[in-house]
Amino acid sequence: MAEHSALLKVEDLSRVFTVRRGLSSVRQAAVDHVNLTLPADRNEILTLAGESGSGKTTLARMILGMQQPSSGRLHFKDRDVTRLSGSERAWFRKQVQPVFQDPFATFSPLKRVDSYLYETVANYHVAPRRQADEPVARALEAVGLSFREVRGRYPNELSGGQLQRVSIARALITDPALLIADEPVSMLDASLRMSVVNLFRELKSRQSVVYITHDLATAYYASDRVAVMLRGWIVELGPVEEVLGAPKHPYTQLLKASVLEPDPRQQGAAERVTLSAFDTESFARTGCRFADRCAMVMDRCRTIEPPDVPVGDVAVKCHLYVDGEQPQLQAAATTRSSSSGA
Repeated sequence: MAEHSALLKVEDLSRVFTVRRGLSSVRQAAVDHVNLTLPADRNEILTLAGESGSGKTTLARMILGMQQPSSGRLHFKDRDVTRLSGSERAWFRKQVQPVFQDPFATFSPLKRVDSYLYETVANYHVAPRRQADEPVARALEAVGLSFREVRGRYPNELSGGQLQRVSIARALITDPALLIADEPVSMLDASLRMSVVNLFRELKSRQSVVYITHDLATAYYASDRVAVMLRGWIVELGPVEEVLGAPKHPYTQLLKASVLEPDPRQQGAAERVTLSAFDTESFARTGCRFADRCAMVMDRCRTIEPPDVPVGDVAVKCHLYVDGEQPQLQAAATTRSSSSGA
């Protein structure tokens, strides 16, 4: 097999939508000049984290080839995903498989669950019909299920956790190199979430995963690297221990502060942190799109778009680091939270 410089390479990728506002319309970049790379020489879990409306799902849909970018380049194993021929597109769909958010919406209540698995075998020409049991059983075993648990059953006969595992098994049948998992645990009970997150960690020995979530707890537990998205931008990207353990961008700091502490005595400060609602105007605003919420905002933040600045192993889109300084964001966030307390 030929060596590839990268499994996935996203270069300056953008997706612009036109949003109607009364009699006028505005152009909104749901994904704005994003750069990402997944290595070819090792598997990893890369998490896209951020608020609703940050662009995570739009970016995932472009990676899957479900949506065309407005500009930029998207390469998978050195092939341009936006210009694949018919045969190349069939190859790509086997190589990159989705896992969707809601397992209850993935499967029709009137259709046996195992029929989806057999259809995947047939549609992707994984094995002849008479030998279809083998790849189906192998995929189910990889997600911790047996053929006996699934055969002939309808969705209402399985738990949410079992259904999501079947959904992941369906994606594994083609032996993909990359899974795109869009909020795969958000519709599950808390007691089931970690079992599915653990499954993705186990699957990393087989393929890389782009894991999309707004849940920083599962992101920290599951990820090798994290890309924090804000209104179409990636504002912080790097190893999970650095990005979520010692966040550098004020937005990542705010996201971390919004996670409830396990100690009830510390929960008050976290509950006082509020994130503004999604608004269209912020996408068109000049300067930094976080300036209206940032406690460390400077004059240039309101007029000049921040550059991507390398800070050790982390890339931070923030003016605070342009001059090579290391602002005390953690201390500032702590002071801000404590000053609002009793």
